[in-house]
Amino acid sequence: MGFLLLLAVWVILFMIAWPVALVLAIALPFLWLLSIPFRIVGIALEALLALIRAILFLPARILR
Repeated sequence: MGFLLLLAVWVILFMIAWPVALVLAIALPFLWLLSIPFRIVGIALEALLALIRAILFLPARILR
């Protein structure tokens, strides 16, 4: 669904202002590459929080 929405926006921009669409078509892959470190940090943070949660709930799981 997101890809279709992006494609529709790109087509509309191409019809209205093709230079803007061209800049976006060139810039989006670079923006995606820039977002990779933030995704990695998010995954690591989520794993760390899951580990802390597992450690904190371990006594309750043992007693259950």
